[in-house]
Amino acid sequence: MRFFSDNAAPVCPQVLEAMGKANHVDTAYDGDALSEKLDGAFSDLFGRQVRALWVTTGTAANCLGLAALCPPQGAILCHGQAHIEVDEAGAPGFFTHGAKLILLPGHGAKVTPETVEQACARIRDDVHQVQPAALSITNATEYGLSYQPDEVAALGEIAKRRGIGFHLDGARFANAAAFTGADLADLSWRAGVDVMSFGFVKNGGMNAEALIFFDPAKAAAVPRLRKRAGHLLSKGRYLAAQILAMLENDLWLANARAANQAAAALAEACGPERLVYPVEANELFVRMTSDEAASLIGQGFDFYDWGPGEVRFVTSWNQDMAAVAKLAAAIRAL
Repeated sequence: MRFFSDNAAPVCPQVLEAMGKANHVDTAYDGDALSEKLDGAFSDLFGRQVRALWVTTGTAANCLGLAALCPPQGAILCHGQAHIEVDEAGAPGFFTHGAKLILLPGHGAKVTPETVEQACARIRDDVHQVQPAALSITNATEYGLSYQPDEVAALGEIAKRRGIGFHLDGARFANAAAFTGADLADLSWRAGVDVMSFGFVKNGGMNAEALIFFDPAKAAAVPRLRKRAGHLLSKGRYLAAQILAMLENDLWLANARAANQAAAALAEACGPERLVYPVEANELFVRMTSDEAASLIGQGFDFYDWGPGEVRFVTSWNQDMAAVAKLAAAIRAL
């Protein structure tokens, strides 16, 4: 009964079927018929002309996007617990050839307009200090909180006023969209986002993520950067096939809703006294003693030890609701 990570979940049957249908001769790299459909598919989804590229990992999607927004001598504003800071092994600096991360505080890994303004105010506009070139947020955040459209728009207004790029790490964007019920445009380009990674691997994909530019002109150099970074696959149609299968009939959204539903059931069992943060996606951070955690492990539940007195549960698109019910009952019985 696994609640360790949505990265460990199996691949959607529809994705596997689509990859099988793509198993025929076609043009190599990204010139195939499926890859050429991505721009149109995402333009329809977001209600705006976009440029969409496939890559194999969320780290590559994030960092290629940031490289398009931030020069080597620039800085990227992000939360101190952002994935690009904590879990990407210095990849932002590698892909941008030296850009600096300026870390911001904030409850639940959320960036606020106040912290952005304060950080910018501390930076002198002279040759001796690195100047901000981009702002990056994660939706849903690393602690499972979802930004509402007005929160994204407030940050977008600052980015526009200061003339810096606005990047969105959307590894669990589907879960945030499912939770908020907001128009995707209001969570992205209409709120000022320039570029985003759209996660599929955590939501039923195999090894395909999307990098989306809401101004196609800003993507001009990215195909070459992708090649140089080793992310131009010779058989890219298999990645495009996965993404298109997830977009068809809003499978990406149905999967996210299923994961969120399982998380909500566990949140109810935990109650507010155990929850470290509100549950607004498919992650739960739960107060629990080591003896309580050991009791759950002894009953066959798998989850992440988040440190002293805290554990993390993550639900997936295909979570067995019978297992969810068993875990909920076990938590209530602690």
